[in-house]
Formats: sequence, structure tokens, C-alpha cells
Amino acid sequence: MPRKGMPAPTGIDALRRPLADLPNPLPIPTLAAPFNLTLTPPGSKSLTNRALLLAALATGDSIIRKPLLDADDANRMLTALRTLGVDTEIHPSRESIIMHGTSGTLQGNVEINLNNAGTATRFLTAAALFANGPVTIDGNARMRERPIGELIGFLRTLSAEIEELGSPECVPVRVHGQGGLTGGELTIPTTASSQFVSALLMIAPLCEKGLRIHFEGDVTSRSYIDMTVGLMSQTCGVHIETNDDEIIVPAGELTAIEYEIEPDASSAGYFWAAAAISKKSRMRIPGLTFSSLQSDARLPMILRQMGAPIEYDAGGAEVHSADSIDAIAVDLSAMPDAAMTVAVVACFATERSILRGLRTLRVKETDRLAATQTELAKIGATVTIEGDALVIDPPVQMDDAPVVFDTYDDHRMAMSLALIGLRRKNVSIKEPQCIEKTFPGYWQMLSHLYE
Repeated sequence: MPRKGMPAPTGIDALRRPLADLPNPLPIPTLAAPFNLTLTPPGSKSLTNRALLLAALATGDSIIRKPLLDADDANRMLTALRTLGVDTEIHPSRESIIMHGTSGTLQGNVEINLNNAGTATRFLTAAALFANGPVTIDGNARMRERPIGELIGFLRTLSAEIEELGSPECVPVRVHGQGGLTGGELTIPTTASSQFVSALLMIAPLCEKGLRIHFEGDVTSRSYIDMTVGLMSQTCGVHIETNDDEIIVPAGELTAIEYEIEPDASSAGYFWAAAAISKKSRMRIPGLTFSSLQSDARLPMILRQMGAPIEYDAGGAEVHSADSIDAIAVDLSAMPDAAMTVAVVACFATERSILRGLRTLRVKETDRLAATQTELAKIGATVTIEGDALVIDPPVQMDDAPVVFDTYDDHRMAMSLALIGLRRKNVSIKEPQCIEKTFPGYWQMLSHLYE
């Protein structure tokens, strides 16, 4: 809400206000003219959190360039690592950070609260076993509902001692750090989250016997596991063997890293999608290519199937407006964070779209399947949930009746639903500050589309 005594801003001016001064709900102006832009989103949350933890556990001093430092999720991870005894130096420009590695020995007898930062919660639950005493990990009310029981079970198989202090299989938990872990072999069935596997992989080189993971059943969000493997292989001096059914990480150490974080591909997706649905428009995102570690960097390929011309080159990727939006049937299991963005684009098609592979969306910041169904109904779309799929019948005709989208304290719901307001009048976003979790500058960046 605006601060007391300040008039409620409207139009583009509202988007440019500091988060604390945003009106609630936040009106999204429709576009009056095409745009032709090159924009760079902040650094990837997924890569930042992985790089921070690997550098913290490494031997020697690491430098991470262009990290995501201003979003709540990354701040929670960085604050927690400092509580665990990791010394850090942020450059005054905030363009780089030096991490003084601990050689795999963290500070115990501490408590850390990670709010609703799911990535940090999963990663640090595993890493806390390398503390020299107990570590209590907690989060907000929603995080206390997001299960991590599978990860706890895997770690207990490796002889970890972890207490569940509240609801079973959820935080708060107390991890009894023992300064290390023996490691060995694990058989992992289909999991609720790929982050459980990534958490295991990042501590694996420090385990006495390394770690051999054998998969049974479907591998959840394999693209994010591949991201972890790729980052470790590129930066930490770890030789990891992978095939469809196994990942083998030998014992050793994590060497200090020097790494530049890519722009966040999930954040880029909103702006690529904005171009696809906006007449005579173009959006280029530098720093993201088809070979990026982030699977969401391939979202332009999905938009291409929906009628938008695209181009990849060595410097980045761009999307042009579609003459008309085509319906699509697609498996998004490799990029589930892009599902709401694709769902919004599908609302401007003329026929039914089917988005599959979305099982993990049930246990995100909110149940994103149910939330997407509810919110898109407000503009006349009919959304049916069939197993792990969203079936989207676009509105027969969009009217201009005022619509206020709920966001469920979920940053991705807010950012994706806002795109509807670029083409449909009288759209507002409730609780717009929730974008602070990963992209606090989103509304300001969105305002560039109107210049």
C-alpha cells in the first residue's frame, strides 16, 4: 500500500514506485504501442543459490559475478551461510561476491529461518550435516507445509541424525551436524522435488565414500539435476559420471570457483512472452543461449510453436510478436516454472492448449495448478486439471470488466498474470510486493515496455 499521506499512483508511474509504495491492488496499464527492447533480468536464483553453497563448502576463496543478491530467496541463503560461519565480501557495486570457503566445515549450534525459500531449505538441510553441532532450520507457515520428508529419509539412509520438530516431514527440523558424512549408495524413486537430489549431489564430494545414486522410476525435473551436475563439473573440479539411471560422484573436495551467473531465464520468460502476445513487438535477452544451464532458456522454442518468430545467437535470444497465437500441446516437465507464463499466452490462442508434466507445481509457494485454474477463470478461460496437466480453453471473447488477480503470496503467479494486463483493460494484481522473493525490480522492468 502507498505510504500514509501519499496519493495512490496510477498507470506507468505506479509500476515505477518502490515496492513499499505500490498500490494494492496494482493496476497494469494496457500497451498503447509496440516495443522493441533489449532487457537483462537479474541473475538466476537457481544458479546463485547453488554457486553460493558450493563456494561455501569449497577449499579456498571463490568469486561469483553477477549473483542475485537483492531478492529475498538469495538473501535468505546468504544470511544462513553467514550464520553457519561462512565469511563473505560483497563488492560495493553488488556485481560480485567473494566467498571464503570452509573446506566443508560449517558452524553448528545455530538456528536459521529461511522464510519460504524452498531451494535454500532443501540445500541447507543436507549441508548442515557438515556443521560441527546441531543446526535448526525453520521457515514461514507455507514452508512448514512443503514436505521435505523424502530428503530427510535419504539422509537418514546415509546415517544422518535429523529430528522433526513440528509436523512430520516438514520444517522445523534439527540437523545434528557431525562434521561430515560417510556417503555410499542410494536408490531414489520418483520424488516430489528435484531439489532433494541436487542437495545430495552438492555435498557428495565431501562424503567419505562419495555418492552413487541409482534412479528408479521417472526422474523429477531432470533438467534441474542436470543444472547442478553441469555447474559442479564446470566450476568445482568434480568429475561426475551420469547416465539415464545413475549419477556417480567420487569423494574428494570442492575447489574454489570463479563463475558468472547467467540472467534468470524464468524471469526472462515473462518478457519473451510479452513480446509474443504484443503486436509488432520484439524482446531480446542477452546472456541466455540455447546451451544455457537453465532449461527455461529454451522457452522461446515453446513460443515458436505458438506462432512467435524467435532467434538464438551466441549473445542471447529474442522473441518477436506472433501474427496469431497457436494452441499447443506440450510437456513442460523440464521447465515447470514457465508453466503459468505459457498458460497466460495460451489464453490468447483460439483453441485448446494442453500443458503436461506439471506435477511439481502442487508443492510450490502455492498449489500453482489450482491457483492458475482459479485465476484464469476470471477472464473467461476454462482451465481443467487432468492429473499433472492443465487443459486450457481460452476465453471466447475477453471483455473489459475489472479483474483483480490474487497472487497467493507467489511471485510467479503475480508476474505471469500481469502479462494479461498488457492486452486486456482493467487488470490489477493483488499483493504485488510478493515479487520480492526473486525479482524485486520486476514492475520497474515491466514499465520499460511502455516507453
